[in-house]
Amino acid sequence: MVELKTDTSIDAMHAAGQVVGRALTAVRQAAGVGVSLLELDEVAREVLREAGATSPFLGYRPSFAPTPFPAVICASVNDAIVHGIPTRYRLRDGDLVSIDCGAVLDGWAGDSALSFTVGRPRPADLRLIDTAERALAAGIAAAVAGNRIGDIAHAVGEVCRAAGYGIPQGFGGHGIGRRMHEDPDVPNEGRPGRGLPLRPGMALAIEPMLIASGKDTFYEADDGWTLRTSDGSRAAHVEHTVAITEEGPRILTAR
Repeated sequence: MVELKTDTSIDAMHAAGQVVGRALTAVRQAAGVGVSLLELDEVAREVLREAGATSPFLGYRPSFAPTPFPAVICASVNDAIVHGIPTRYRLRDGDLVSIDCGAVLDGWAGDSALSFTVGRPRPADLRLIDTAERALAAGIAAAVAGNRIGDIAHAVGEVCRAAGYGIPQGFGGHGIGRRMHEDPDVPNEGRPGRGLPLRPGMALAIEPMLIASGKDTFYEADDGWTLRTSDGSRAAHVEHTVAITEEGPRILTAR
């Protein structure tokens, strides 16, 4: 069931989304060679504490997970696509990092992700991240009343495939509101004009995930959470929470 949010509810989601944006900005600024992923998680925790927000990630345990998620960010490095658990791993020169973060404030959720490089970047990584951002922008542009979920999926997938990148099948965006994950699913590839019609009041997390090699295959790491590329190639993940409004898409997690 898809809940249509009121303007007041969307404003409340925007407030939660701004907390997420501040957390991601703080993590990005703190990231550097020698900084551990656990230290980045603590940076995000402090932003949430200061805002009086809680984390929808911490303690989250969907049916596939062997254990509750132990952190407030997902920190995925190099060949990790999504759901990386922060560890004592210290960032190295040239690492590609994807950080996903959520917040719940006054009963409403926000969810967003960004990818960046640490130290001296590889040109191929910069192209991958730029394509992910362009795919996200295309998906957001398609998130207008009268379109369908398939239009968002098609817009994201077209940018990814045109650049020669892979898309991990079965993973993508989702509805969001009082809970981090709500209906509907928002795939990263699909046929235009198909799927659920988009209506004002819908809130969606749109999140492209790209694999550099062009292959779509991945595997689940031993921790039961992290998804890694099957061939060891690098991956990027970006995301925004977006509301469908009469005036067009409203980005609720803009940084």
